[in-house]
Amino acid sequence: MNVTEPLTLLGGISPERFMKRYWHKKPLLVRQAVPQVQPVLGRAQLFDLAAQEGVQSRLVVQDGGSWRLKHGPFQRRALPPLKQPGWTLLVQGVDLHQELAHALVQEFRFVPDCRLDDLMISYATDGGGVGPHFDSYDVFLLQVQGSRRWRIGRQKDLSLQADVPLKILADFAPEQEFLLEAGDMLYLPPRYAHDGVAVGECMTCSIGFRAPQQGDLARELLQRLADDAPELAGDALYRDPHQPATLRPAEIPVAVQTFAREAILRVLQDPLALARTLGELLTEPKSEVWFDRAGTDDVAPVDALRLDRRTKMMFDDKHVFINGEAFRAGGKDATLIRLLADQRQLTPAQVGALSAGAQALLQQWVEAGWVHAA
Repeated sequence: MNVTEPLTLLGGISPERFMKRYWHKKPLLVRQAVPQVQPVLGRAQLFDLAAQEGVQSRLVVQDGGSWRLKHGPFQRRALPPLKQPGWTLLVQGVDLHQELAHALVQEFRFVPDCRLDDLMISYATDGGGVGPHFDSYDVFLLQVQGSRRWRIGRQKDLSLQADVPLKILADFAPEQEFLLEAGDMLYLPPRYAHDGVAVGECMTCSIGFRAPQQGDLARELLQRLADDAPELAGDALYRDPHQPATLRPAEIPVAVQTFAREAILRVLQDPLALARTLGELLTEPKSEVWFDRAGTDDVAPVDALRLDRRTKMMFDDKHVFINGEAFRAGGKDATLIRLLADQRQLTPAQVGALSAGAQALLQQWVEAGWVHAA
């Protein structure tokens, strides 16, 4: 992708300009971002997906001033009648299960992959919605069927309604209102309040980019680093040959505190350990993701290859990461493997240019179901 070229998806501005002027800063409304758009899933297919184990789905029903929330999976008979107004079916992670949804997400790869959460589909009957709320992540709201009326605002009062199963703002103060038709898209930065209500039957794709929370990220990294702590910190024993006799035996000596602090710093001071752990964390598949293993003779690594839509692959200047595993990378092989991560595919010539060792590694990924013949 050339990030300096204008995109219809972004209303004729370039990804470079969008990231500078709008990303994480202010909303952007794009009329006909995807002209002649078609739903990535039909209504019946979406209902079938919501019935599957391992697919996150929610049903929101509004009845007058009351709200009801249920979690899936849902058999079709568990959903309200199509003629009943005011209900919404939300299905998460559609890009993991459907190739057209995955392809749609690829159009947004001017944002780093590590920020992508998923593509959610919201199906609603007339008047359906989830109430005025705010999200803690950037989101592109693409209307793919029917119409939805959006009201948005820079909400200062973020207090929520009490005794409601949804996080609905108690005092929503909209500043702008838009009616989105099929093909239109609205980008919203984090914590920008919004309320979308279906006008007739409609379907909306939400492409969300979640930001890691620093405390959560620190906890996850430290938990993972703890497994490697004995190796990283070493096996030196605490020594105190100059410890004098003490009159306060319950007091922890400063030397012990220093020894403990140095042990932690030895684990954290290795930049490769932290970088490796971060990459493994960012590429670890979600718990509901599984891969179909291929036979050892199914695909030869000299073929053109593409990543499975569920595969997460990233890199830094020292490593390549794929589905929670880290590999040291350098030289020509590293250049081509990083190209696979960026482009999510390699040509036969590019695969053939890899060393025997790199081709053997690719074969292992093929057998694991992470990579396929293109």
